[in-house]
Formats: sequence, structure tokens, C-alpha cells
Amino acid sequence: MALALNSFQTVTTVVGVNTVGIYTAPVGYTGVVLLAQCTNIGPNSEDVTFNHRRTNTVGIAVTTELLSQYPISSKDTANLLSGKLVLESGDVLEIRGTSSTNLKAIVSVLETLN
Repeated sequence: MALALNSFQTVTTVVGVNTVGIYTAPVGYTGVVLLAQCTNIGPNSEDVTFNHRRTNTVGIAVTTELLSQYPISSKDTANLLSGKLVLESGDVLEIRGTSSTNLKAIVSVLETLN
């Protein structure tokens, strides 16, 4: 079966207090992140950290913080990216927050065949 030329993916998650990978660009595809948002549904301000992680050719992971401890007011939403982000095969988006229940994230990705 032939691989799809383009595929849209939507990732949703409740953000926890530990850093976790929420999306990995698949082998043979480039991922274009079209939207990344995080909503605070809780009664207090919460912080979010959003990272890009790439493992280089010698196996060393390089993490780049896109947002670090960014505050989101109660009942508010933050855009985690101000533009598009291109992810090469194997690149990972990671997220963590200061609450295990009050932060929810959504990421929209266009995967395109290399």
C-alpha cells in the first residue's frame, strides 16, 4: 500500500508535571506544526514549558525550549508557537506544566512525505 502524500494529525493531551513527548515526526515524513495551544481550565495561574527535541547523528539529544515556564492565567489560552515549526523525522515535541490536571494542550500537524 502506498504511503499518503499528506496527512493531518491532531494531538490532544492533559499536560502533566513531568516532561513527556506528545508528538514524534514519523520516519519518512516531515511534520509541519500548524497550531499549538495550551488552555488553563483551573482556578489559578499555571506555567507551561514546550520543547523541541532532536537526537543528532551521534545519538545525543538536543532540547530547545520554545517556551519555558510560561504563565497562563486561569481560564485562559496561550499560543505555544507564533508561526509554523518544521519537524524532521524523529523530532519530538515535549510539554510539561505545573499542574497535573488543569492544563490541556492541542497540536495540529501536517505530515508530508519526504
